[in-house]
Amino acid sequence: MEKVNEDTLAAARKVIAVHINYPSRAAQRGRTPGQPSYFLKPSSSLAVSGSTVERPAGCELLGYEGEIALIIGKPARRVGLEDAWSHVAAITASNDLGVYDLRYADKGSNLRSKGGDGFTPVGPGLIAADMLDPAGLRIRTWHNGTLVQDDTTGDLLFPFARLVADLSQLLTLQEGDIILTGTPAGASVATPGDVLEVEVGTVDGSLTTGRLVTRVEEGTTPFAAFGAGPQADDLQREEAYGSREAAGLPTVEDAGAGAAVGPVLSPELKAKLESVCTATLSSQLRKRGLNNVSIDGLTATRPEKRVVGLARTLRYVPNREDLFKIHGGGFNAQKKAIDSVNEGEILVMEARGEKGTGTIGDILALRAQVRGAAAIITDGGVRDFSAVAAMEMPTYYSNPHPAVLGRRHIPWDTDITIACGGTTVQPGDIIVADSDGILVIPPVLAEEVADESIVQEREETFIAEMVEQGHSVDGLYPMNAAWRRKYEEWEREWEAGRSND
Repeated sequence: MEKVNEDTLAAARKVIAVHINYPSRAAQRGRTPGQPSYFLKPSSSLAVSGSTVERPAGCELLGYEGEIALIIGKPARRVGLEDAWSHVAAITASNDLGVYDLRYADKGSNLRSKGGDGFTPVGPGLIAADMLDPAGLRIRTWHNGTLVQDDTTGDLLFPFARLVADLSQLLTLQEGDIILTGTPAGASVATPGDVLEVEVGTVDGSLTTGRLVTRVEEGTTPFAAFGAGPQADDLQREEAYGSREAAGLPTVEDAGAGAAVGPVLSPELKAKLESVCTATLSSQLRKRGLNNVSIDGLTATRPEKRVVGLARTLRYVPNREDLFKIHGGGFNAQKKAIDSVNEGEILVMEARGEKGTGTIGDILALRAQVRGAAAIITDGGVRDFSAVAAMEMPTYYSNPHPAVLGRRHIPWDTDITIACGGTTVQPGDIIVADSDGILVIPPVLAEEVADESIVQEREETFIAEMVEQGHSVDGLYPMNAAWRRKYEEWEREWEAGRSND
């Protein structure tokens, strides 16, 4: 097998990179392009396997992205899809490195952020294009020996031949030019001392490029004062690491009015809400003008449990076969939601009340339980019902159904405002569920609603005792002035009894 060498790098007059091409990456980014888009990397960014790359001085976010690189073998200008692959001589592994700290200065070009010396290592081996099926390749990336990216080219948004043909419509691809074909989910951030490895091969393992090795070191020369310097913020951290959770950022985002970043459900508030029933909470919400805050028509696998947690949201849209091919496979929005739900959170799904297919099954429900989810709520169907119902974690559902979600649904988006069971749910809303039903409580009202509900249930305890003793409900429920005085006396005795315990 031929190796990538300095001659290979010198032959590359241009390096073209694709923004998003793997469904898993599109789901992670929350956007799926309809057409491919590109950016240029300078040929001076190329390096061979075993090279060292600097994280520039003052930068925090050196991102890595394992990719498959195409090496153009003969000029391509206005070629068709059927002829495009014949213009590719070979493939190899590549690592599309870049510093997110400089993205703000690039205005979308990626020149400074991804054009640094050594920011495009390629190699080590070249696999002849005529020896392989471009739809049958596997790409893997290791970060300090841990496998972090593992995907195949079977369901790319834009197959390799399409990239070659599309680019050739406007510009001539010349012999030696390199096309970076996109990265799957799992790309993240490297720090000085880290070792990155990328390998490309056939799915059956018969051909491989070998591992492309790059070592990261700390740059020591600061940026000059006359140019843009590095800047990192939480948005760039989220993009660089792949998710807010991976970046160590709060995972409940502000989705609009009423939602808040950070822990809005303190242990004290949670305990208060767990101490009262949804019937009481519902009456207190009604007093504040909120009537449409219940998720209706669902059944619980564990009706004896009272559940309190913060909402995470997932939306399905009606299945359309062409869109399912783009959004349904790989690390789709459903898997992203399941794999990012945190301890004590409740995943709420918008399935439009569609009962003709499942929206969750035993494996993904188990994953949510392992991650510590407090519950799953869906206004659609549940597959593998016996296994899901046997779990400790409650699931609230419309009905059992054996079909996979692709029959009626496309998993579309996460952590957005949704509709479920006839009401609106936002990320960060507080969900309370028990045998009476499921309520959605705006965080801004939760503390006062909980306190007033505790008071209401104490009053109702007194009323129930009086009714049990034989008193009429007339004037007692609700209490008139005379009964109110008796209640206040009862309450003082109750408080005194508590203080003596």
